[in-house]
Amino acid sequence: MDSYFGLKKNGSTVSTEVIAGISSFLATSYIIIVNPSVLSQTGMPFTGVLTATVIVSFFSSVMMGLYARNPILVAPGMGLNAFFTFSVVFGLNVSWQVALGAVFWSGIVFFLLSVFNIRTHIVKAIPRPLRYAVSAGIGLFITMIGLSNAKFIVPNPATLVSLGPITPALLTFVAGLFVTAILVMRNVKGGILLGIFFTTLAAYPIGRLWGVGTDVLISWKGLFAAPDFSLLFQLDLVNSLSWAVLPVIFAFVFTDMFDSLSTFVGIAEAANLLDEQGEPLNIKRSLLTDAVSTTLAGLVGSSPGTAYIESAVGVEAGGRTGLTAVVAGLLFLPFLFLAPLLSIVPGIATAPALVLVGVFMIRPVVKIDWMKLDDAIPCFIAMVLIPFTYSITHGITWGFLSWTILKFASGKKEEISPALLIIDIFIILALVIG
Repeated sequence: MDSYFGLKKNGSTVSTEVIAGISSFLATSYIIIVNPSVLSQTGMPFTGVLTATVIVSFFSSVMMGLYARNPILVAPGMGLNAFFTFSVVFGLNVSWQVALGAVFWSGIVFFLLSVFNIRTHIVKAIPRPLRYAVSAGIGLFITMIGLSNAKFIVPNPATLVSLGPITPALLTFVAGLFVTAILVMRNVKGGILLGIFFTTLAAYPIGRLWGVGTDVLISWKGLFAAPDFSLLFQLDLVNSLSWAVLPVIFAFVFTDMFDSLSTFVGIAEAANLLDEQGEPLNIKRSLLTDAVSTTLAGLVGSSPGTAYIESAVGVEAGGRTGLTAVVAGLLFLPFLFLAPLLSIVPGIATAPALVLVGVFMIRPVVKIDWMKLDDAIPCFIAMVLIPFTYSITHGITWGFLSWTILKFASGKKEEISPALLIIDIFIILALVIG
């Protein structure tokens, strides 16, 4: 195991990787319930989407660990499932079978781009300062997700967002955040995972022993749930290739590409998972895994699979090799039958981990030369737009465009690679089509 995953080489151990894998799984496991709740609005059976979600998450994460040997989970992507439901099925008035076909064909395009190493060239086209900014932006994004899940920040029509009301759940989150922070600060092994367990236990009395009248956060909903394979191979491969659906395939390709690329780059920069050239480790194999995941998603009945930013939870817990992803992927598999168990871990229990990961991922921002404005402005735009638009894709695309424009304006055309110009063209096309 050590020789295959390179545990000693990466300064890790089996126990550390297992703890990291469990941590990443707990931070990501919400997708097992959330993905079906979104996609089922199209008429797809909830239990069928849940089964498809588990299959994609299990297979893709294990493949990422064994083949690409990276500690990054792959699962159906948030945002991509909303695009599938509201923009494709409802917006274009096409059936979910046709939408699944579009997912499949976008995966084929991913695969071809990866096989011919085009996606790797795209990664290398991202200027290094923008990589630092993307890492920081993803950190802010993850923090925002955590704060939102805990209702620490809530929508406000007057100020966009504001501090949420003081409730038993919010106080439990705050307690969990400080306990987790202290554990991590003191370098307690598995501190993030212990923090998740602590917050879960602390949430149990809510609605029972205190905060009576509020919702009970932890409740038993049963143990077993039989898998539903009714969505397997229900995609429409023919009608999904019609002219009207081709822009959808392009949108899936574009969105998933930059979500996965920015996740790989951001986590690699934050955790120093880089090769001798300073590029993310095993990037070609990682991108091939992402492509296979999307193709598989179309076949089994889900929105596209993508690399998960919540993998940073496991990376910060010490995960440095593919063993982390393998452990996390294996933990998905039992939930083909045990999905109700996920109700035991509430959102406020993983929220402290997400907030602290933001602290860790913002570290590379100090590597940006903020006095060099033609670097600083595009980096700032990319960094803030990721959380402000709630989209990694928007942050990195506007970062690209602003980098190109400002470098041209400052007479530094040599800092704009041909690959970046090609990316900019596709970005503009996507903005026009969208």
